[in-house]
Amino acid sequence: MLRKIRIAAALICFLLITLLFLDFTGSLHTWFGWLAKIQFLPAVLALNVAVVAALVVLTLVCGRVYCSVICPLGVFQDIVSKVSSLRRRKKHRFSYSPALSWLRYGVLVLFVIALVAGISSFVVLLAPYSSYGRMVQNLLAPLYGWGNNALAYMAERVESYAFYSTDVWLKSLPTSLVALLSCIIVAILAWRNGRTYCNTLCPVGTVLGLLSRYAWLKPRIDTTKCNRCGLCARSCKSSCIDAKTHRIDYSRCVSCMDCVEVCTQKAISYGRPLKTAPRTEKEDGPTARRQFLATAGILMAGAIEAQEKKVDGGLAPIIDKKIPHRATPIVPPGAESLQNLRQHCTACQLCVSVCPNQVLRPSGKLASFMQPEMSYERGYCRPECTKCSEVCPAGAIHLLTREEKSATKIGYAVVVRENCIPLTDGVSCGNCARHCPTGAIQMIKEIVNGKEVELPVVNTERCIGCGACENLCPSRPFSAIYVEGIEHHRTI
Repeated sequence: MLRKIRIAAALICFLLITLLFLDFTGSLHTWFGWLAKIQFLPAVLALNVAVVAALVVLTLVCGRVYCSVICPLGVFQDIVSKVSSLRRRKKHRFSYSPALSWLRYGVLVLFVIALVAGISSFVVLLAPYSSYGRMVQNLLAPLYGWGNNALAYMAERVESYAFYSTDVWLKSLPTSLVALLSCIIVAILAWRNGRTYCNTLCPVGTVLGLLSRYAWLKPRIDTTKCNRCGLCARSCKSSCIDAKTHRIDYSRCVSCMDCVEVCTQKAISYGRPLKTAPRTEKEDGPTARRQFLATAGILMAGAIEAQEKKVDGGLAPIIDKKIPHRATPIVPPGAESLQNLRQHCTACQLCVSVCPNQVLRPSGKLASFMQPEMSYERGYCRPECTKCSEVCPAGAIHLLTREEKSATKIGYAVVVRENCIPLTDGVSCGNCARHCPTGAIQMIKEIVNGKEVELPVVNTERCIGCGACENLCPSRPFSAIYVEGIEHHRTI
């Protein structure tokens, strides 16, 4: 019964978290956005003490239930492992293997060093929740978008507008390649040996594994009933049960209850540990205590529109805009500064998936690899939109009201006169000034080559960097006006 409850809860969490990354309308986040905020590493980075404390207590009471129920990457591995067993027609295919402690703790130490040093490119590669988010956003979301567009097309044919089409495009080739490689590695490890990634490379799994050694409830073996058949060990996808010595490595056990389910002698049950012979100092002495204290130190340190048209009126082809060179990247309102985003963001790309204006995309720069940055070739950051700040689980983008968002300066517009339509084509324009939501752009008359023309002039103190001017500028391939980012956001 416990196993069935665990599987049902895990599938519900897995499905809803997956839909959070697929739902481009952002409507699901109103009801289920909390599932992203209870992920362990984002909660630590967001300094969400209540969530971190709850997960620590849950682990100390029930073991690594987080890994088998709440973590989407853990459930993904279980699904792949189950499919592998069905394909091989071999239900009990695992065997006990000693823990690779040197690898687990070595990766954890490197992860903590990178986290403290602000080396985000290494941190985001190992964050389990973020890895799964990137896999869904880059590999599954395009298929979901094409399916939605097909439904929208068919619905339109029968004069129904229950669906609307959305752009499907490659936001970042490097990020897509990383997502594909991560998916392949995790899937191969799960296909061959179950929870190998969780118990060798995942830093969250290692931290929770240290805590789960002291769990109050855990699987226990009654040696008076056990006949040493080894069925429990062959069913353990964490490879943590040594049937010969009746020992379970609780640092790797994810409390999946598979062993409890398959034991024909009812020798394994889930509850308080049975009294056994005293452990030696090597097994559970000062070393284990030091590991627990190290984990506590780690926790304290860590807690710090319609489809795109290709022609203009069916006559002239539209040339795609190119991204201008920006000396300083533009990061979303609510991020407060480049440094804050790089220190807290796990690159899960939930904000990228819900951005309705196609402004956010993963960065390809090493210092901020796969973290969100803004560009305005497909849309601009509407002052009334606060979607990205509503969904961020890691505190990298703080929640803003609409009033705060419309007054937050994230950059300023820069005019490139040689690209401006009045000079290149000899016609009046003023598109940037007409659509500026803050009135920061004015058209000023000048005499150029003996002709009177109106050219844009930017009041940088009033400009908030929303990118409406850059996006709506008709100049191609580079806009005649673009937004330059600033290191620290401020309120105007």
